[in-house]
Amino acid sequence: MTWPVADLDPVRRLRVLASAIPGAYMAERVIPAPFEDVWSVVSALEEEFGTFEPDMRRLTIVSGHGSERLVAKARSRYGMRARFDVELRPGWCWMQSRFLIVGVAAAAVPGGTLVAQTGGVRVPGRAALVPLGVRAAGEKALARLEARVVRR
Repeated sequence: MTWPVADLDPVRRLRVLASAIPGAYMAERVIPAPFEDVWSVVSALEEEFGTFEPDMRRLTIVSGHGSERLVAKARSRYGMRARFDVELRPGWCWMQSRFLIVGVAAAAVPGGTLVAQTGGVRVPGRAALVPLGVRAAGEKALARLEARVVRR
């Protein structure tokens, strides 16, 4: 007997993950640029992440340079700090700290690149996000990402 296998592109994978987290909202947008151009901005965490993620001012990789598993320290625009475990590979970025989650995925589609974003404040002790402002933050992040890609 063989088991069925389902291959999911990164955006579909993020949809599945977000659907399992109460309070999560996933913003999606087609950016009219090649995948490589879009992902070069998303994956340049130290240089670019703060240019499009609304609450992020700075992100510094502290270990794992050159691998898919990283550790990063972040500072928000409001002075708060967080240590993130990061999984980063082409089309996929998942960042999780004790109290925060940020996920970004991308896949090439006709007319450009489909990009999805989810994230927010984790509820301690359970798999849930505080839903306040999550929708607006996700939409703003993708609009800023598109503007950043176009400016490059």
